[in-house]
Amino acid sequence: MSSPALAWGYPIPGNPSQRRERMPMDTSFKWSRFLNFLAQRWDEILQLAGQHLAVVVISLAIALVIGILIGSLVWNRPIGRATALTAAGIAITIPSLAVLALLSPLMGLGWGPSIVALVFYALLPIIRNTVVGLREVPAQIVESARGMGMGRARILVTTQLPIAWPVIMTGVRVSAQMTVGIAAIAAYVAGPGLGQYIFTGLSSMGSFNAVNYALTGTVATIILALLIDAAFIFVARATTSKGLRA
Repeated sequence: MSSPALAWGYPIPGNPSQRRERMPMDTSFKWSRFLNFLAQRWDEILQLAGQHLAVVVISLAIALVIGILIGSLVWNRPIGRATALTAAGIAITIPSLAVLALLSPLMGLGWGPSIVALVFYALLPIIRNTVVGLREVPAQIVESARGMGMGRARILVTTQLPIAWPVIMTGVRVSAQMTVGIAAIAAYVAGPGLGQYIFTGLSSMGSFNAVNYALTGTVATIILALLIDAAFIFVARATTSKGLRA
């Protein structure tokens, strides 16, 4: 005859096997467990970091071309300049999750909506700094180039943009930091990158490795942002003419 305690699932004092079965899972954070987690998944973490870097670089390259083009077209046109900056400023206030949610029915999941959303948010700093940089080019230099017989397009490409380049690159650095963070949120629509670990941890909070997943994704994203910023500092210096370097 079975014991009433067993029938109702109550623990029996002195029964070690039942006490072991009912011990709560230890989900507290431990450094040893975290380091072991990293060691076991190091290759996967590097792969996700590579995807994160790729989606950021692709998005920034597209945003750089579009942003410089728009900035070059409107910098000396007050109405066009105000319209472009206002539109980009309004766009950047839209929550990234809302943009991704709107894009996913149109573009599906994965890289496509992630890149479009990142380009969308990266444009404002690039457009703004292109406008500021071009407006700061001394008028005497432009007049000298015009006096040498250069056309408007040639002056822009050979004179104005090179002088404005350090300011433009500052905008690119701001855009890079934004896109690294938003790329993590793109995991919401199955986007590539380290956000997958963050969302895995958040969605399984209370499980054995939930904190490890979330912490790994967050810390790796921060490290990647710092490395990208350092890389753009180097690129900006390497691509700026010696006479314009601070």
